[in-house]
Amino acid sequence: MNKISTDLANYDLFDDGLPLASFAEIRKQEGLTWCTEPNGSGFWAVTRHKDIQTVSRDADTFSSAVGFTFMEDVDAEAMEIRRSIIETDPPQHMDLRKLMAPFFTPRKVKECEQMVREVVSKYLDDFVAAGEGDWLTMVSKPIPIEVLCRVIGLPAEDIGFIIELTDHLVTGITVGELPMHAYGNTTELSLLPFNSPAAHALYEYGMQIRRDRIANPRDDLANILANGEVNGAPLSDTDYKNNFQTLVFAGNETTRTAMAHLALQWSQNPTEFAKVAADPSLIPGAIDEVLRVASPVIYMRRTATKDTELAGTAIKKGDKIVTWFASGNHDESVFADPNTFKADRKPSNHEAFGGGGVHTCLGAFLARLELRVLLDEMIKRNFTIESAGDIEYIKSNFVNGIEHMPMRIKV
Repeated sequence: MNKISTDLANYDLFDDGLPLASFAEIRKQEGLTWCTEPNGSGFWAVTRHKDIQTVSRDADTFSSAVGFTFMEDVDAEAMEIRRSIIETDPPQHMDLRKLMAPFFTPRKVKECEQMVREVVSKYLDDFVAAGEGDWLTMVSKPIPIEVLCRVIGLPAEDIGFIIELTDHLVTGITVGELPMHAYGNTTELSLLPFNSPAAHALYEYGMQIRRDRIANPRDDLANILANGEVNGAPLSDTDYKNNFQTLVFAGNETTRTAMAHLALQWSQNPTEFAKVAADPSLIPGAIDEVLRVASPVIYMRRTATKDTELAGTAIKKGDKIVTWFASGNHDESVFADPNTFKADRKPSNHEAFGGGGVHTCLGAFLARLELRVLLDEMIKRNFTIESAGDIEYIKSNFVNGIEHMPMRIKV
């Protein structure tokens, strides 16, 4: 059995971004590698591109529902209370997906382009007028959540509150900052998503929206969640709250992280982005390269439902499997010179939206649209962007997030 001294469960390893050298060392080992956690349990680290795809595309063998999707174990009571679309397997997963999928088809997303462009232009123009500032606060955070609020059908005046809550949810993944009773919470933290009282606040907010849509139906995604049916029955309040929370968090966090890394990559690779400015047909590929290099979601956990084998390694029923998308996206057997940003890289079979299969990100088309429009609008304004200070990463091994990133415009 391969073992490593590197503790991938340790958030400190990710203090300055992805530990690419550690991932590269693990990929060199034959078979899978066993990682021991501080609590004495452990998991199989799946770090190669092809193995990640094998796990991601076999939900029967590698379950999201049995052990949930975070590395940390969750007890049976918490599972039932916290379960959302992310923590379900087919056929339940597909039933929930079909409920929301009509709002995320390529055709439906295309209808949002003018709205997305208006939102992007508003915040980008403010940043350009200021000349410099925190790219996260001024661009990356507000754009995805305002777009999502419009798609879901949430009031514009609630954007700041939702950003606040999602910030705390990310913190809940890591070390936690809020006291247990914040936002009026009285629920044991282990029973809340991300172990955060901000999840309670988002639950309560979501229920306000549900009550409004039941009384005043509208043509938006909030109405579908509030009034839609799965197998002939409306969602229970618990199912509604969990999936509303997941929609708000997942639809926001991945895109905000990618937008931060877009600016970071531009500041570090101005020549590559000059190529894109000279040939806008490169924009879609450049966005995929940002997603590959950034890997906004670093990993997902699965649990083996039976004895099996992967990469020549015997896996027992109940074993924890962690698919490291960030490693697969830098697999040298798939991507030449993987740690280098190449705006015209082809093909880019990255795993930023998952390794394929039923859990492929529902909002992938919308995320790509937002990123494409942002890059297009940046190019149209004929500027370059450079670092104006130190970057502060979110302390997490789950999301490759950036908390603060001072940037400066150069016209």
